[in-house]
Amino acid sequence: MTSTHFFNGRTDNGYGTVLAAVALVLAGTIFYIDTFTKIEGAIAVLYVIALLLLGDILTARGHVTGCVVAVVLAAASYVYAHSDALIDLQSLLRLSVALAALVITTSLLMRNEASRSELIATNAALRESESRYRAIFDRTKVALWERDYSSVREILLSLKAQGVDDIREYARQQPEIVDRCVAAVRTVAANEAAVELLGRNAIDQTPGSLRRILPPGDETFLDLMEAMFQGRRSFSDSVTVVGDDGEKKLVLLTVSFPEDATAFNRVVTGMVDITQRELAQKALQDARAELAASSRTAAIGALSTSLAHELNQPLGAIIVSAQTLVRWLDRDPPDLAAAKRATDRIVRDGERASEIIKQTRSRIEQTQSEPTSVDLVHLVEETCAIMDAEFDGHRVKHKIIASKSVPQVIAMRIELQQVLINLVTNAIQALANSRQANPQVNIEVRPGDGDQVVISVADNGPGIAEDAVDKLFAPFFTTKETGMGIGLSVCKTFVEAIGGRLTARNNASGGAVFELSLPLVGAKKHETQYA
Repeated sequence: MTSTHFFNGRTDNGYGTVLAAVALVLAGTIFYIDTFTKIEGAIAVLYVIALLLLGDILTARGHVTGCVVAVVLAAASYVYAHSDALIDLQSLLRLSVALAALVITTSLLMRNEASRSELIATNAALRESESRYRAIFDRTKVALWERDYSSVREILLSLKAQGVDDIREYARQQPEIVDRCVAAVRTVAANEAAVELLGRNAIDQTPGSLRRILPPGDETFLDLMEAMFQGRRSFSDSVTVVGDDGEKKLVLLTVSFPEDATAFNRVVTGMVDITQRELAQKALQDARAELAASSRTAAIGALSTSLAHELNQPLGAIIVSAQTLVRWLDRDPPDLAAAKRATDRIVRDGERASEIIKQTRSRIEQTQSEPTSVDLVHLVEETCAIMDAEFDGHRVKHKIIASKSVPQVIAMRIELQQVLINLVTNAIQALANSRQANPQVNIEVRPGDGDQVVISVADNGPGIAEDAVDKLFAPFFTTKETGMGIGLSVCKTFVEAIGGRLTARNNASGGAVFELSLPLVGAKKHETQYA
């Protein structure tokens, strides 16, 4: 075995060597006193000090080896000192206390080493995540900003606390509130594409710099305030902005609001120049894809930072409890009750650190490995919020119709949401290709027959061709010029896998209707699918 099996290599050679030498000398001194002097007491407990000195430089295997060496030395001292009478109750009790202290200390040191290694790995992941996010942020061709909206959020929360429930009506009565919120926004960072779009106005970090970008009388910021006031996760709209040379440009503005309230000090904002209408559609798609990647990376960076911060407290508490434990054991006689309480605190704080890591991991992972109970009304509302930009981009209105009491279902939430997104997207595309003057999509959630819940997606477009109704869900069948014909087939396969049905028909009043029938929570039909 090499030294790397016993020493973690996190300290420089000189410091580690000094610690190892001091610990060795101390262990030899303790062995001499315990073996060749007549001092009564649990002298062997002092081996704990040597183990603690080595705590920063040993691996888990090194800690175990150090403990074994200390135990052997303590036992050898006892045998030598009591060779004439090996059975001495008081001496055996002192030896037992010393051995227990050595084992507990080693266990704590190993736990601390594992936690420290995990923290180091987390910090490394944080640096990598931040570097990846910064690379995306700086190099993308989409104009991106990080802006501080925390003060705006506090103003809006204050208004809610005062009983305001319609921010737009309040702004009509108190127009200065918009100027106050604009002045509260501060630019944190901007990439090169932002500077190319707006010139030096893009990197002006003084509070209220948005005033120089938005033309007088523009209500886009009020729309954004309304989105924040209503708790929406994103805002998207076309807006006219002014560069530092006075040139006005029509841009697509997209703002992604974080779920974490503490992250409003770095809200990702994107703008795409859509002045050239022939490039508008392609620019729109690229902006959404790159902005979504930036937002996800920023969220992971924020979660990693939060994890590193939150782990400091339980790890610090573990160290304090370990030091307290040593003091209780050093007493003569040792206070074992107090030592047990300190040990319980160490276990509690260790479990808390583990729980923090589990919670953070579940927030980062966007998929679920097990089916869960799903609130369909909430899922539909969330899906429509995700699709807001699509609705607005194609000028399609939508309406959610939900019964007062809709039971929950068991399903894989993410996959079920993808089915809804697919159906809503198809409806929007069908309306976009029609000549409907008032395009509308209605999403209804209602109890079905027996143990079923029904979600219907209906549009007022051209409907489904008669010769296509029976083939809609067949693999590779499509009515679109650029379609692949697998979306509806995959949707139907997933819905049937959880015991449901997916059907399509034409509405008597015009347009197409897609209906999902899903089994309720606890329905036997569904349970057999996952048995």
